[in-house]
Amino acid sequence: MPPVKVFFALVVVAALASRSVSAQPGFGAQGAEGEPYRLQQWLVPSPDPDTPAHAILFRPPGDGPFRLALIAHASTQNVLRRAQMPQPEYRALAAWLVARGFAVLVPERVGHGATGGKYLEDQGGCDEADYLHAGRATADEIAAALGFVRKQPFIKPDGAVIVGHSAGAWGALALAGENPADVAAIVAFAPGRGGHADDFPNQVCAPHTLIAAAGEFGKAARVPVTWLVAANDSYFSPALSRQLADAFRSPGGKVDFRVLAAYGGEGHWLPETESGVRLAAPELDRALKLRSPAAAKKR
Repeated sequence: MPPVKVFFALVVVAALASRSVSAQPGFGAQGAEGEPYRLQQWLVPSPDPDTPAHAILFRPPGDGPFRLALIAHASTQNVLRRAQMPQPEYRALAAWLVARGFAVLVPERVGHGATGGKYLEDQGGCDEADYLHAGRATADEIAAALGFVRKQPFIKPDGAVIVGHSAGAWGALALAGENPADVAAIVAFAPGRGGHADDFPNQVCAPHTLIAAAGEFGKAARVPVTWLVAANDSYFSPALSRQLADAFRSPGGKVDFRVLAAYGGEGHWLPETESGVRLAAPELDRALKLRSPAAAKKR
């Protein structure tokens, strides 16, 4: 290729690269605060440098600094369902935490909804499910978002908590296995992977593999974990959940296992609704060593 054409080609490539970089949105707030609870759209880092994670941030009134609570959402192995997943908000759970002085981040992990990108948490086929990989990939995503928001001036640098749900809670257990110094407590609502195998209730892919993975996560875990499951959870039944919690505890994991009352027609979705959060509230207060706003006013 003649030198002039080579030079021109390099200029075009550089311009395209520059346009691509400039088109990448910056991390942090993506607009004004709204309602409720100062709701604000954010972008936060993910383990994939090309895919920022969409997130929602809720905050109490004032400038802070506030303790940080991160809510890790549920997931699915179904590609279409993941792509169509709406931005997770967990508004009732966020409201409960904001009322107790937390800023609450709900990041949408890579491979889901508006965040898009390559799904990093794939567990593989049902019979050969790799629950260790799936959990650790979720843990990496939680850690990336947590590390970024903890540096914000309105966030306290210590005392962060993680509240996980289903696959998000499984990732929180995996993160506990990495013994993160900046996490004070974990609340895990029905943690697990592979539930509703082939869309059948009370069927779990390779349950013994799931139990073994829970044991691996517990080996180095020193963050206190409160494990909550509804009596009528058909994804991870109380009986299986107890086995998982025992496996996590056996090598040294600190876990307090609690079965909540049956909730609606399917207990697995308890943390996504106001009535479900009310049902779990006493255990949440105890797990996070908090006092309800009403009780605090009586003092």
